Amino acid sequence: MLGMGLMLTAFFFFSWIDTGVKWLVMAGLPPLQLAFMRYFGHLVISSSLVFHRGFHWSELRSGSMGLVMLRSIMLALSTVLNFIAIQYLPITLTSTILFLAPVLVCVLSWPMLGERVGQFRTLAILAGFAGILVAIRPFGAEFHWAVFLSLGAATCFAVYSILTRMLSERVSSDLMQFYSGVVGTVAMLPLALGTWVWPETGLEWIVFICLGIFGWIGHELLTRAYRFAPANKLVPFSYSFMIYIAIWSFLLFGDLPDIWVVIGAMIVAAAGIAIWARELYLARHGRLR
Repeated sequence: MLGMGLMLTAFFFFSWIDTGVKWLVMAGLPPLQLAFMRYFGHLVISSSLVFHRGFHWSELRSGSMGLVMLRSIMLALSTVLNFIAIQYLPITLTSTILFLAPVLVCVLSWPMLGERVGQFRTLAILAGFAGILVAIRPFGAEFHWAVFLSLGAATCFAVYSILTRMLSERVSSDLMQFYSGVVGTVAMLPLALGTWVWPETGLEWIVFICLGIFGWIGHELLTRAYRFAPANKLVPFSYSFMIYIAIWSFLLFGDLPDIWVVIGAMIVAAAGIAIWARELYLARHGRLR
């Protein structure tokens, strides 16, 4: 129960990042500047913890350093693409597209991890893509090119997730968090300075500063959740993110997702949960197909 509660709380903080970005973008702050603050705050907190607990450089031997850096780059790219997309699209739609990532993880698990994808998960993958098509309506009058940015963000996050799985037994989460902050901060700084706009109100300053803090808190709660409950019981709770986003979108922006986004989100969530359930079944029976 504690693990489930931590999981729900983690995605509550994650939902506030996207909501805060949408609010600040509407106030005139550039997305790249917000991406920089997201990683700068993350870096300040994670670096203090790493230096306090001590570096374990031996974790980066055997070629791990390259994967750690690639993982950090994928996370930074996912954030940038998502923040730019938020500038043009409702956050209910961007969150729906972003949750295609678990489906994409299944797609990429064969070329990256050598895992077979059987008929059941193939059908779930096709259903997930169908859900996205329902949500974005590519041939409708309301279609916006920024959906491609959201799809890119979901793809980058899927690669990031697979790399995290590959590194989880070799590199500590503290060190991976630290390098995520370093890469994101260094990469975003020159881009952010080129379009920098200072917040004008006290509330804007609070939201601006909290982007990185909430990001770190969310990741920390997520890590702790897996200490109290196995992943196979926690994964479905990640979809609470879409519920939180729908609530904030209505309360703060007066936006409600239309029926097509709702249906698409339900299909994408069902596909992701179906893939999770199938992997759980195969793990319990010692099979992979």
